[in-house]
This record gives sequence, structure tokens and C-alpha cells, in this order.
Amino acid sequence: MSFTTQVKEEVLGLSDRERSQLSAIIKMSGSLGLTSAGLTLSILTENAKIARHIYSLLEDLYGSHPDIRYHQKTNLKKNRVYTVFLDQEVEAILSDLQLADSFFGIETGIAQSILKDDEAGRAYLRGAFLANGSIRDPESGKYQLEIFSVYQDHAEDLAQLMRKFMLDAKVIEHKNGAVTYLQRAEDIMDFLIVIEAMQAKANFEEIKIMRETRNDLNRANNAEAANIARTVKASMKTINNIIKIMDTIGFDSLPSDLRQVAQVRVSHPDYSIQEIADSLETPLSKSGVNHRLRKINKIAEEL
Repeated sequence: MSFTTQVKEEVLGLSDRERSQLSAIIKMSGSLGLTSAGLTLSILTENAKIARHIYSLLEDLYGSHPDIRYHQKTNLKKNRVYTVFLDQEVEAILSDLQLADSFFGIETGIAQSILKDDEAGRAYLRGAFLANGSIRDPESGKYQLEIFSVYQDHAEDLAQLMRKFMLDAKVIEHKNGAVTYLQRAEDIMDFLIVIEAMQAKANFEEIKIMRETRNDLNRANNAEAANIARTVKASMKTINNIIKIMDTIGFDSLPSDLRQVAQVRVSHPDYSIQEIADSLETPLSKSGVNHRLRKINKIAEEL
């Protein structure tokens, strides 16, 4: 099950029966038809549970009894497309939901009554996400929440509604419409709180923390490996220089303080500067060890 499906199933499990949720679903997934008997309303979805939810909303809010129909997608035979079809009292329902104008091309944005009311706004965002929302799986490490709108002004209003809840929503033009999106993990988690998908928010946060912990460990391991590699490289250079001194002027030609450091370096090629300092008979700082190693290297280079 995708993360988007998890979120939608949690939203479907809420007891929300707000008209503004139904308004969002119809505006974003509905289309009108005209017969001799009057207007018909068709609401499309690829999710059977959402289709049943739409049926339930129409039944609970308006006493309607729509049909649920389905057909197979021609390009993806596994996917069914469900249509919630209503041919009774469509005009009255659209008028009550303040949608009639938008279907006739006069108004395609979100009603001011929804934009001004927090609870109605939350319900509208739930409906919008159920209709056309998606969240990239947080396991991917790339965070993105998108809601597709057919109309640019609806996408802009959706962003305005999200910003009301302190979310950094942006809009981008898309083929056949526009997309309202969030890209920061914190904004996506806050959106899930706004639509009351609390379990999804907890799951998202847990995955995010686990990924960040793994990344921190990997970075630490990589840094440690790089440090070891640098230590070994520097160590081998010094060891080769000590061997050169031994083969030319002899080890005893070195002053006693340099001989001590040279001896530890040859005996323990993997030691860090601090470990060499700790191994000396006379306590010495890291800078003191570095100074003596540089003197050994300089003597060898001058031979």
C-alpha cells in the first residue's frame, strides 16, 4: 500500500460529514451532464472506498441515492474507474454547496465562506486530497505533497487556504491544469495534522527520523573512514622517510626525541597523532608530535 493510500484510508475513517469536503470532491472530480430530465452529476475516482464515501456523503447530507458504476481503464486494465452518478436534485445540491457558478464557468475558485472558516477549510482540504492529492513515499527521502486542479485559480485558492494554516504552499502550471504543492517535510506533516491524519503524520515522522539517523551514521562512518585513510597515507609517507634515513645515515643519527617518535610510528602505522603522543615516555601534545614528524620528513627529503 502506497503512503498516499494510507493517508486517504485514514481520512476516510474519520467521522467528517462536512459539506465543504463534498464540495471539494465534486469541484475537483465532478462533471455535469444534461438530459431531458435535467442536470446529471458524475463524480469519478479510481478508488472504490472513495466512491463509497462519496455515495455516503450524498446520502447523509441530502438523502440522495446515486448509482455507483465502473469501467476498466483502456491503458491500464488492472485499474477500474468508478463513477458516482446522480440525476436527482443535482441543481439544488450544487446550489447548496455554492458550486453552481463554477460549473457554468463563472466561478472556479474556492468560496469565501470556506476560506474564512477554519473547520470548513480543514474539511475542504480533506476532500481536495481525497480527490486529487498524492504524497511521495517518505522512504524516498524526497518530500513532496501535490494536489492537482483543473483550474489555475482553484490551485491558487488552495494554496491560499493552506497558507492560512501556516503551510508554505506553492503553485506550478501543469499539463491540463495546475498543481498546488508542499516540499518541506515539516509542512507535509503539518498538513497531515490539519486534515487530522494523525497516524499518517506519526508514520511519516518516524520514517523521516529513521532516514536522518541512517544518513548521520553513514556520514559519520564515511568521515571516520576518510580520516583513517588520511592517517594511513600520512603514516606511510613518514615510515618510508624513516626507512630512507635508516638506509642512508642510520637511525642513531636522529636526535633522541625524534627517534622516540619515529620508533612509535614504525611500530604502529595505524596510530593517530594523539595515540602516538600518548605512547611516548615523555608526555607530548599533538602539535609537538606533528612538529617532530615534520622534522623527520624534512631530514629525509634533504638526503
